[in-house]
Amino acid sequence: MRFQFLSITLCWLNAVGYAETLHVGAGYPYPTLNEALAVIEPGDLVLVHEGTYAGGLYFEDIQGTADNWIFIQAAPGETVIFDGGSNAWQFTDAAYLHISGFIFEHQVGNGLNFDDGGTYESPAHHIIFEASIFRDMQASGNNDLLKLSGLDDFEIRDCLFLNGADEGSGIDMVGCHEGIITSCYFEDMGSNAIQAKGGTRNIRIEANFFKNAGQRSLNLGGSTGLQFFRPLDAEYEAAELKVNSNIFIGSTAPIAFVGCINSQVINNTIYLPDNWVLRILQETVDTSRFFPCGNNAFINNLIYIDNSVNVVCNIGPNTAPETFTFSHNLWYHSQNPGWPGPVLPGTDGNQIVGEDPLFSDGDAEDYSLLPGSPAIGNGLTVDQPEFDYTGFPFNDPRSIGAFEGNMMTLTEGVFMKDLFLVYPNPASKSVTLHFSAQHKKAIIVSLFTPVGAELFSLEIPGDTDVISIPVSMLASGVYLLCLTDDVVGNCKAVMIHH
Repeated sequence: MRFQFLSITLCWLNAVGYAETLHVGAGYPYPTLNEALAVIEPGDLVLVHEGTYAGGLYFEDIQGTADNWIFIQAAPGETVIFDGGSNAWQFTDAAYLHISGFIFEHQVGNGLNFDDGGTYESPAHHIIFEASIFRDMQASGNNDLLKLSGLDDFEIRDCLFLNGADEGSGIDMVGCHEGIITSCYFEDMGSNAIQAKGGTRNIRIEANFFKNAGQRSLNLGGSTGLQFFRPLDAEYEAAELKVNSNIFIGSTAPIAFVGCINSQVINNTIYLPDNWVLRILQETVDTSRFFPCGNNAFINNLIYIDNSVNVVCNIGPNTAPETFTFSHNLWYHSQNPGWPGPVLPGTDGNQIVGEDPLFSDGDAEDYSLLPGSPAIGNGLTVDQPEFDYTGFPFNDPRSIGAFEGNMMTLTEGVFMKDLFLVYPNPASKSVTLHFSAQHKKAIIVSLFTPVGAELFSLEIPGDTDVISIPVSMLASGVYLLCLTDDVVGNCKAVMIHH
């Protein structure tokens, strides 16, 4: 079940029975978040009201239970900002928390910091970050918008990460396990958008949008001090990472495999990287302990390059590039029709080279596929990802890249990922909303600015399949498109680009 984005009214709030609702803010029973969390119990909702609050907060052992989570949310219809501090919040040994609707900005350490307190055998766990904005770090070093150390069983969804520190990450994971990062937007990062290292395992990075996301949009692995590995005897920087259905624009190298093993990059669209498409590196070198970077897969990806890329795949020492699998990728050089294709450490089976993928409007960042695209129906059949960037199910045979180009009619038993799809996204002229087959009742469609100002709202009759909304009159930027009925709410970040 989905929450509304940021300060949008959430019908789901009214449907859930909380043990207690603790109101935070000037004139409310708890003037500060610290005071509310000092008396919090499992099953409680903390509702933080309109205002700009000082960062620099620290909390320890704030834990719900599997049956009674703790919810910390911005109040519906109100803008809640935590400004400054070394960290806006630091939570140590937290569990079963659902955090949504906040803006975190201007921190000088990390935006948010969640950790296990150094007790690797008892990690923080079951945390959901949703519908929040992390932006404008006031630091230039290795400072992260969201820092996670020793966190298991977590989700990060529908969040925006903007303007990271020059040498930091949007999301930095050290020794994290069993996580999902989905439907997030990253722009103007420093070193990278997402880093997964220090024994991190089984993370799914799916249906995200990365624009100018640093030196390495994704650092799949990294370099970690031995004392920080979780578990301490991990034999890899990262393992079993799944990078699916994402869009990458720019960055020095969108994908960097760095000391990771048994990971996959499947059905992504990579557009005009600045230097390399991918890198294979080993920065933590100890052959008696660590596996070399290897046994990874690069499949069904659509890569669109120009003369900025001279070497497609950069390979460093102490790696095992011969163990990589490349298959069914589409490679197109926009400035060299005679380009012979990439030099890779192995054969890219059934690759397509030199055929224009026929984006709907690449200049406007719409990478959906026009009819007749060579990417349609030419992907390798795989179990995952099941859904494309928009949430539409991949056909069989599937398309190459982040978009399914064969928009089959949904039949009984075949459902979209969410209540509705939005495409193109980003958009310049209009956006199309394709409603789920499960949608039967009247539904309200609303568009909001990132800080919660409503631009318009309209009611859509039940059983509507598709509508189109003009957006050409809106300024370029990130907006929130939300649907609600009397039971649930569902929102998506929509990028308007002119």
